[in-house]
Amino acid sequence: MVTIGVLGLQGAVREHVRAIQDNGAEAVVVKKATQLEGIDGLIFPGGESTTMRRLIDLYDFMEPMKEFIAQGKPVFGTCAGLILLAKKIVGYEEPHLGVMDVTVERNSFGRQRESFEVDLDIAHVGEGYNAVFIRAPHIVDAGENVEILAKHDGRIVLAREGQFLGCSFHPELTSDNRLTGYFIKMVEESKDKQMA
Repeated sequence: MVTIGVLGLQGAVREHVRAIQDNGAEAVVVKKATQLEGIDGLIFPGGESTTMRRLIDLYDFMEPMKEFIAQGKPVFGTCAGLILLAKKIVGYEEPHLGVMDVTVERNSFGRQRESFEVDLDIAHVGEGYNAVFIRAPHIVDAGENVEILAKHDGRIVLAREGQFLGCSFHPELTSDNRLTGYFIKMVEESKDKQMA
């Protein structure tokens, strides 16, 4: 069994934990950088990316996270988590972690009151996936090694690059756990490779 950490600094942490457990994996709420050593994959939940970055700096998470990523362990960024992973953010000079070869634009679907739900067809996951968008970013541009897994209205809303999975929406706010299951498969495959 794999153990998936959910960064517990801000955002819908409990809901991600439920989605992981519903897929039969173990979930850990990561509140200290030392906890990264005991997990096989990590989810950055939605929230507010600048607040999350401030908390990451405050609790000295940045270097341990970079080490975790350097080990090749999978990371799933949802909504604000996608912004943390992106190499470029429209209107900002510096990225946060800057590890996934995508350019993202914040709040590109409007503010909180313009939140919406839509059914998406997701490559490797299935059709009719209920996606919840809240102050969502989107991927403006993706590098050549990035696989685009879903679009909405012509905008990229889910993509994968190697160990990184990033989406614009909130997979934890629905009872459809297929996308979390897809990430868990990524983690299982990565762990198998590391043990081989």
